[in-house]
Amino acid sequence: MVLSRRLLFRSGIWEIARPRHPLTAGHVLIRLSDPSTEFTEASAADWLFCHNLARAALEDVLGAKRFAVMFANRWHPLGSAIGEPVAESSTPTFHLFARWEAESTTPGRQLALPAHRRVPEPEDSLDIVDARIRVSLGLGAATVTEAPTGQVASAQAAASGVVPVQVPVPLVATVDAARHHSVIEPASGAAAISSVLPGELVAMGSALGVLPLTSGLTGFSCVAIEGGNPGSALRIHAVGRSAAEQANPMLDLFNLPEVSFALL
Repeated sequence: MVLSRRLLFRSGIWEIARPRHPLTAGHVLIRLSDPSTEFTEASAADWLFCHNLARAALEDVLGAKRFAVMFANRWHPLGSAIGEPVAESSTPTFHLFARWEAESTTPGRQLALPAHRRVPEPEDSLDIVDARIRVSLGLGAATVTEAPTGQVASAQAAASGVVPVQVPVPLVATVDAARHHSVIEPASGAAAISSVLPGELVAMGSALGVLPLTSGLTGFSCVAIEGGNPGSALRIHAVGRSAAEQANPMLDLFNLPEVSFALL
């Protein structure tokens, strides 16, 4: 069964929607309403607003406690798309996966299957869940403020008499974890996406955009994992991809403990 993509909430720049192939009841998209929109601090702030709103709704409706974000950069999943969601469109799209105790399957189990063998959530049960999610999103949007930019946060701190802490420069750190596998972290050490400032998010996107396309690479499959231990930062794993690759690198990525814990 393939559902038509259904809109759950639209913000100023981004929208929250069900994918055409929802792998679990906790699988939603955050996608640009206008694909020509540039990724600036304004659009990053709106993305954070939608992300935080979606997570709060999934926690409210499903009891979700853990989350992971997957997206492709300059890459479209091919063939069986093992280890990644199928491409929805060319519009910049982020797949948010929620995890909760009563889930009947996991994102990782579904993604380990070829795309044609994945079993989407039944439409009848999704109708009920989505009705509740829409209500929760609407209530949340009425009470949650958009993520502050660095300038707004500094102004608020100054008004309260608190000396603002300057965001470290550079804003991100990039390390090579393995061949064609890079890890991007906020230099501030923020462990949760909700703790990242829009400027940091833009810097992380810029760092991803300048990763070298060597040895025939054409783009990257990416997984954002929040720090689960004290002192561990949010990490974006960027794995180089190519239509001519001899082995699927997502299989090795899923073997990493932090990735398997988030998705399997």
